[in-house]
Amino acid sequence: MIQSALFDAPFFRPALASLVLMSSLAASSAHADGAIFDEMRFGLTAPVDGGKHHESGVFPSFVVFFDPLGADSAGTLAEKILRPRIHAGASVATSSSGINQIYGGLSWDADISDRFFIELGAGATVHDGDLKDDGSDGPKLGCRVLFREYAAAGYRFDAHWNLSATIEHNSHANLCDGPNGGLTRAGLMLGYTF
Repeated sequence: MIQSALFDAPFFRPALASLVLMSSLAASSAHADGAIFDEMRFGLTAPVDGGKHHESGVFPSFVVFFDPLGADSAGTLAEKILRPRIHAGASVATSSSGINQIYGGLSWDADISDRFFIELGAGATVHDGDLKDDGSDGPKLGCRVLFREYAAAGYRFDAHWNLSATIEHNSHANLCDGPNGGLTRAGLMLGYTF
């Protein structure tokens, strides 16, 4: 089980704020250079599950995508699989039973048409939620680092702007001691491609 004082809530919130600030600053230079980010997305997600041991509220989210492997220029299916984009993001809880997260991983896109696309991603997340069942509301997650998977279906308005519907799941796949309540959220993200 990964447990460290570095991942406790006092560290987590400043780290989350730093990620958002650095991404915002880098985004302004990305527009000028065209080399740092491939895409940025902002949006809201909400929990899919209900009950005492699940989250409540909405979660403002921010994700940046990088394309160092050239996913945008991949032509064949094999190239698309071998050249994913890299993503990093954060989501902020708006309720006391909600959980803040910083996450990252790999993403694969497939165009259905000129306008419609689907996307799959996998990686890891660090969160500030409860690890053990202490009787309080909210998910009990067992360990500080979880696997994170997501799927999205989207629509491109033009060469820059897109809107996608997403669903994501986070859990430790029973690799840690303790509960594995997991987090499942769905929402909408507005994206801007550079």
